[in-house]
Amino acid sequence: MTETFRPQEAAVLRVLAAREGAAAVEEIAREAGLDQSPVAAAVVRLAELGLVRVAEETREELRLGPRGKAFPGGEFPERRVARALRELGGRAELPDLPRRAGLEMKQVGESLRWLAARGWATKEGKTLSLGDPWREGEPDLQPDERLVARLRDTGPALREVLADEGIPVDEALALLAKRSGVVETRARRRRFVSLTDAGRRRVADGVEAREEVTELTTDLLVSGRWRDVDFRPYDVTLPGPRVLLGKEHPFRRILEKTRRVFLEMGFEEVESPWVESAFWDFDALFQPQDHPARDMQDTFYVARPGRARLPADDLVERVGRTHEDGGDTGSLGWRTRWNRELAARCVLRTHTTAASIRALAANPEPPRKVFCVGPVFRRETIDYKHLPVFHQVDGIVVDEHASFAGLLSLLGTFYRKMGFERIQFRPAFFPYTEPSVEVFVWMESRSDWVEMGGAGIFRPEVTEPLGCRVPVLAWGLGLERLAMFRYELSDIREIYLAHLRWLEEVPLCRS
Repeated sequence: MTETFRPQEAAVLRVLAAREGAAAVEEIAREAGLDQSPVAAAVVRLAELGLVRVAEETREELRLGPRGKAFPGGEFPERRVARALRELGGRAELPDLPRRAGLEMKQVGESLRWLAARGWATKEGKTLSLGDPWREGEPDLQPDERLVARLRDTGPALREVLADEGIPVDEALALLAKRSGVVETRARRRRFVSLTDAGRRRVADGVEAREEVTELTTDLLVSGRWRDVDFRPYDVTLPGPRVLLGKEHPFRRILEKTRRVFLEMGFEEVESPWVESAFWDFDALFQPQDHPARDMQDTFYVARPGRARLPADDLVERVGRTHEDGGDTGSLGWRTRWNRELAARCVLRTHTTAASIRALAANPEPPRKVFCVGPVFRRETIDYKHLPVFHQVDGIVVDEHASFAGLLSLLGTFYRKMGFERIQFRPAFFPYTEPSVEVFVWMESRSDWVEMGGAGIFRPEVTEPLGCRVPVLAWGLGLERLAMFRYELSDIREIYLAHLRWLEEVPLCRS
């Protein structure tokens, strides 16, 4: 009984039987009226059966590079400059050439070395004079120009095809050696297939094609065609296809988990505008108006609107007096004149503490627990742990029994709920809290402690002008860095890069 083949395999055998020598896969596909992909698969199986042999040949293909594609009008810049120079009488000043040649001044400058190398022009100072090859007329295309023109007109081509067309490829590539990006070379592999002796005998015995299907359908059953087809075998032990679940971005899950943790601890969530007044961002926090953080190199100022609406005059006056001489707080203040116009300037908020201080001013009566999650903006130098736009969780606890020990306990609870155990507190200084600490978490991938944010107890100069007479615990913590530890990233920028493999593989749950 003659062995049957799949239709594509039978087609390959028939095409090869009609030829005396080997045929390229693309030639077989063209003659058989099939796509290359099924033909290539058929060739592999026929080779496994010993009916065909496959030989590979590597050839060099040339194609235009990005610089070659960008040549104005498809011509080398030096040819356009020489043509413009001839039209201007053979002598011209450099500034006169760009417009005439249809080039930018930078392109004219870059063409000077090639004009000199080809002998097409000479330069004295800012004057360019036409060379001898152009005095009799426009020279023929040079080898490198001919090659670029051919590739531009008809697309990529094999080296031997170009040589058969009379293009001096070696000479052209030598001229282009110092002009990277004009022409690129690429290795192209071609597979040639020929019948073996066993294959010729099998064709002589007759090639019977039989359709192969992958599933039993209603149509096959009703028509009875199931008797005339082969069912492709499959291995039940092979792994199935990966099923990628739709899910939130990992960092979005960090933000939502942060909200959930504080809500579980009995906090209320508040919001504040991203474009904030300097009053709420700095002045209400008793940050002096000459503090370096207010400089343009640290803060993003907004041009429109140029001025923010300030709160009630009595509140603004109390804050201003506290800056100047301490007001009614018992402090000496900053001993400088406070400027209302500086307080009215608009900034992109530098911390979400602006939301906390707004909430405190709106209702200073204890007990209160408030938090805010959102983006903040600072002129940071981008590195593995800094970004100019990042997210913070900020919060306050207003309570007559609030203590510094309670603040540390609260922060420890938050980080443990977020899955971290190695936490460290270090003394710090902030203009608006006393005592103050910085929170650090151990980063295993860098074997180092990384600062996560600051915390402390608001100074009386912050709380009393707002009408609050009890202790207020406050903190501001970075969330991108927290995400770095959570997802074991070594660079904060990876959170926002479109690494699809990472996004696919981040688990929905962690133990």
